[in-house]
Amino acid sequence: MSLCKSFGKDKVIFATAEDHATPSTVELPEPEASPGLILDNGDINWNCPCLGGMATGPCGVEFREAFSCFHYSEAQPKGSDCYDAFKTMQDCMANYPGVYKQNLQDEEEGGMDLGAVLDEDEEDPDKQTLKQEATSQASHSAPDAGSSTAIAQKAK
Repeated sequence: MSLCKSFGKDKVIFATAEDHATPSTVELPEPEASPGLILDNGDINWNCPCLGGMATGPCGVEFREAFSCFHYSEAQPKGSDCYDAFKTMQDCMANYPGVYKQNLQDEEEGGMDLGAVLDEDEEDPDKQTLKQEATSQASHSAPDAGSSTAIAQKAK
């Protein structure tokens, strides 16, 4: 027979060998089905942990607008009509590097090259301005202290 004792906030249960010899009669409730990102009715589940809190951060409104635009987009290719919403979200994320640092690094390392995307539509003046800004930022960035270029410049 087991013995239970309470010590403040803790409850200690001493079980005997007999307690462990008998099979448990406890029945666990059926696990609730997790709805996932898209609900049965086709709406977006903003509480899905798969979104990683993006829907509730400082740029949550911008994220929800961009994601909703993409989800409900009927344009071909899908989401091609959501450029402005995603640009607004990206601008907001750039204002909060402490919060979205990982997302911005992922975009820089493995994401699509901004210049390559902008080459697709050379006619749009806004896109040309963005391309020029991206190119000038890349050319003005300081060389890495460990790079061969920096070492060669120091040797001169």
